[in-house]
Amino acid sequence: MTIIQFLLLLIVLGYTNPGHGCPVDNKSIEIIVGGHSLTAEVASDRVSHQCGLAHRSRLPPDRGMLFAYTSDRILGFWMRDTLIPLSIAFLDAQGEILEIQDMVPEHPYRRHFSKVPARYALEVNRGWFADKAIEPGDRVEFDLGATAKGKSRAYIADD
Repeated sequence: MTIIQFLLLLIVLGYTNPGHGCPVDNKSIEIIVGGHSLTAEVASDRVSHQCGLAHRSRLPPDRGMLFAYTSDRILGFWMRDTLIPLSIAFLDAQGEILEIQDMVPEHPYRRHFSKVPARYALEVNRGWFADKAIEPGDRVEFDLGATAKGKSRAYIADD
């Protein structure tokens, strides 16, 4: 293998590795869940969906990540390269919590699927929903057009 072939291989691997460039600089919005405020990054495109909260050593209290999709679908998540224990809520298009699951870094390849099609998923520190007595049927209030702390408008790309 020549040096040029080797360099090209490194470039190709860099662009096909979903962990490359994580974490992504996502926009943030304010969310209200059961009367509790939460600042959430919005993962709204393929790259931010793939990166999620991977490669982060901590998630501050009352912070999270909202995964937004253009249509309802069975959503699947895993903990590969994620160091933080998380809870995930799957939401319908109106923001109603359909179900909540806990995820742990010790099982990085275990898949967590929504039982029914969902439009959004909200990840927070593990136990956040339970600590606040939030459960399925509760509503998550957010405006994807709004932003927190002056960041630019969030959007959703089809993926």
